[in-house]
Amino acid sequence: MPDSSATAGRQPDHSPTRSEERVDRRRLRSARTRQAIIEAYLALLRESQKIPTSTRIAERAGCSVRSIFERFIDLHALRVAATDFTFVQAAAQVLAVEPKGDCKTRIALHVESRARVCDYWLPLWRALIANQGDSLELKTRIELVREAILKRIEMVYQPELATLPERERRHVLIAIDSLIDFESWAKMREEHGLSFDDACAVWRYAIGRLLPTPVS
Repeated sequence: MPDSSATAGRQPDHSPTRSEERVDRRRLRSARTRQAIIEAYLALLRESQKIPTSTRIAERAGCSVRSIFERFIDLHALRVAATDFTFVQAAAQVLAVEPKGDCKTRIALHVESRARVCDYWLPLWRALIANQGDSLELKTRIELVREAILKRIEMVYQPELATLPERERRHVLIAIDSLIDFESWAKMREEHGLSFDDACAVWRYAIGRLLPTPVS
């Protein structure tokens, strides 16, 4: 008969079996491959706004074309996943900077944060806008980004905006939103040849003039 006294205090063994470990390793490899595919897709979009082919994506990711379609139903699903990844990364950049202090300080922090997002993500934003087609998923995501930018402006400049009548406050919000658009940044950098710092200075100057309290 088994010795009940020897087993009474013994805890169940919850350590993973070899089969479970193999499954976990496969899942990890699959997740890494999926991420490599997304990053390859984004890297190719940086080089050209044209949607890359599955063959080029596979070559850049170091996997087979079959691997792409094992993880994404089609290239549109990959595009949506890459868009989500991009927005999460850009949001993290923005939220890493907490605009606080007086108006001049908040303008400087907000401008630098927004400028870095525009400088890094501009090629991908252009590709997204150019290739959104009739995709409701992508259109919805673009709208969410635009709403987030507007809410960020409201949050950063709430003390100044609160002093304005509703109609004027709305106008100032729209003006700042238009001012710090991706294409506004591109115009300064590409058409006018401004450096990063000079382009930031233009935005700081303009925002300071739009807000109720002028900033020198």
